[in-house]
Amino acid sequence: MREEICKRVLLEAEYIIGTRSTLRQTAGLFGVSKSTVHVDMSKRLKRISEKKYKKIEKILNINFSEKHLRGGLATKNKYLAM
Repeated sequence: MREEICKRVLLEAEYIIGTRSTLRQTAGLFGVSKSTVHVDMSKRLKRISEKKYKKIEKILNINFSEKHLRGGLATKNKYLAM
């Protein structure tokens, strides 16, 4: 794996661990697609650092279980703003 990809993966992992952000938020900050961040966290990170991968896996599972709640709040706020 190229060095710049390894650096990006580790930076993304540190950001997610530190802020508990979602894949979309992380992708926006790093200027890559959501799919790229997903591949970085689910496949590449596992090869680079098993310890960080375990932490990320827990955070992403929490985010996945809460995503329907965030969507509902976004819709509610959209219609309240009208």
